[in-house]
Amino acid sequence: MKRKPIIIFGFLVFAILLALFSFDVFDTSQKTSFTQFISLVNEGKVESISIQGEVLKVKSEGKTLSVPNPDYPTFKRDMMEKGIRVSDDTTTLDDILNSLFNVLFLALFIFALYKALYWYSSTFKIVRHTGIHFSDIAGMDEVKRDMENIVKEMKSPDENSKRVKGIILEGPPGNGKTLFARALAEESGVNFIATKGADFQGAVMGLGAMKVKMLFKKARSKKPCIVFIDEFDSIGEKRNYAGSGIDKENNRILTTLLNEMDGFSGDKGVMVVAATNSFQSLDPALIRPGRFDLKYTISNPDQKTRMELLAIYGKGKTFSSDLTPQILSTIFDGLSSAAIESVINQAEEIRRSYNKETITIECIVASASKCREKLNIKIKKN
Repeated sequence: MKRKPIIIFGFLVFAILLALFSFDVFDTSQKTSFTQFISLVNEGKVESISIQGEVLKVKSEGKTLSVPNPDYPTFKRDMMEKGIRVSDDTTTLDDILNSLFNVLFLALFIFALYKALYWYSSTFKIVRHTGIHFSDIAGMDEVKRDMENIVKEMKSPDENSKRVKGIILEGPPGNGKTLFARALAEESGVNFIATKGADFQGAVMGLGAMKVKMLFKKARSKKPCIVFIDEFDSIGEKRNYAGSGIDKENNRILTTLLNEMDGFSGDKGVMVVAATNSFQSLDPALIRPGRFDLKYTISNPDQKTRMELLAIYGKGKTFSSDLTPQILSTIFDGLSSAAIESVINQAEEIRRSYNKETITIECIVASASKCREKLNIKIKKN
């Protein structure tokens, strides 16, 4: 049995037992009215009384009776004058319940601490080798050349040259911004930490800023290291001083990020690569030189790149004679790399479902229709 189900099962058993004790489910005493109790007292049949809050536990002729507590000032004295032993056990019962609640609270605290430590060790995972090279990315030759110069700088840093602290990769989704970050780390031979803006957002105020500090602390301990932040606009958006809790939390996260990047001064070996689909929404203080020194646009693939992508995504697939790479490249004009891959893969599934020998233009059109809602695809007509 795995550890997590055991922990959950233990908490459920504990909660059930606590509820049962709270509602006296295990109470086997016989309920008796106060009038009957007085009759037993007058007959001398009551041996002892235990006061337990709103209830009296009465020992009478070998039985335990449960009697409503009259709770008047002289009750205890009146019973003792009749030779009955009286004890006040209300505090003892409350202490038991309080102890149970304290144990439950402590267990929940330990569990939360365990989850926090587990999150810290697993969220910002260090990757030694990403396995992606620039040669694995189709097209974008100019960006590759520029990044190759960054690779040289990271491998053999020049003390006289200005070090690049951060790079922003902007452009529509699905064109390989993450691949470029991974390739940069692999080619440079440095550690790689991948995260996204949503990882820093949560319901607890101040937790996002703490996560930013934890991220950069880990990066510094594993330098040389590249920190990749996807969906960067979700935490780097222009600051809003409207005063809402969410705005304050986002401002706090952004301010912490600015401070951490400013702390790179004497901390060579850590670089931030951020990816965004909305460069215009980023805070000006964040994208100024000295924090993010370089910006590259990873746009939808051009004609040459689309031809390369077709060779990659079309490998092992057979197209009809009227669907040459040149024609397909024209059809896919304006689509992202991810959209092209999705359409081709879906077209292959359609070909198989209709037992066709090759992928035809009808397969491509039907595939685009199925993928349109997800990817907002519009196939360009000849």
